Amino acid sequence: MEIRIDHRTCIGSGQCTLTAPAVFTQDDDGYAALVPEGVRTATPRQVTQAALSCPVQAIAVENAAPDA
Repeated sequence: MEIRIDHRTCIGSGQCTLTAPAVFTQDDDGYAALVPEGVRTATPRQVTQAALSCPVQAIAVENAAPDA
């Protein structure tokens, strides 16, 4: 699964962090960042839900198997 965050679009709302805290965190400036250990263990469902929660659609997920 590939997760991309568009840092030019991210507004730092933190919805991804609230939805999947094991996968997403916020950097020192308050913008979305990935937790490397979390990315390796995350389920596609967790990541997809976090991406959908982003109010500006700054998270893209590719190669995620449905309902895993």
